[in-house]
Amino acid sequence: MRFDSVKDLKGEAFRRLTGVQRGTFDAMVALLFAAKRAQKAAGGKPNTLSVEDQLLMMLAYWREYRTYFHIGQSYGLSESAAYRNIKWCENTLTKSKAFRLPGRKAVAAGERAFDIVLIDATETPIERPKKTKALLFGQEEAAHAQNATRRRKIDTPHSMPRARKRAAARLPAVQDIEGAAAS
Repeated sequence: MRFDSVKDLKGEAFRRLTGVQRGTFDAMVALLFAAKRAQKAAGGKPNTLSVEDQLLMMLAYWREYRTYFHIGQSYGLSESAAYRNIKWCENTLTKSKAFRLPGRKAVAAGERAFDIVLIDATETPIERPKKTKALLFGQEEAAHAQNATRRRKIDTPHSMPRARKRAAARLPAVQDIEGAAAS
């Protein structure tokens, strides 16, 4: 659903579709336009969607909780492009602090009763540990590798004659000591 098909809706129908009132939507669009102007000044590839469509996509994600793949297909975008657009809108609106809920203390101290309670159930990215060489080849692994090479040196066939020679050299000395102790 593009903004062109939604812009003619009035009042309650617009709020039912997007989850916000028309005045709030217009304030969000104005804030996003200012951020987009600053982003365009920095350069980069232009977005294929208008700011209104990006905001509408974010509101559809929040309202319907569809996957990025489904929303991307509705707007003719890839899953990753839908994710980038939605995250850009979310981050921009969050940084502005214009659309913030009051804190816990302000709500408790105030006498205003809220008609609607918003619960944030959006997906949160999970930080996975990075696989670095230090983690993959840690000191325990290095110690294990050293022990394995030491073992190989002792048990290899070319080291066996030396071990036999050492044992044969010790044998007469042990016999001499045992003979001296017996007499």
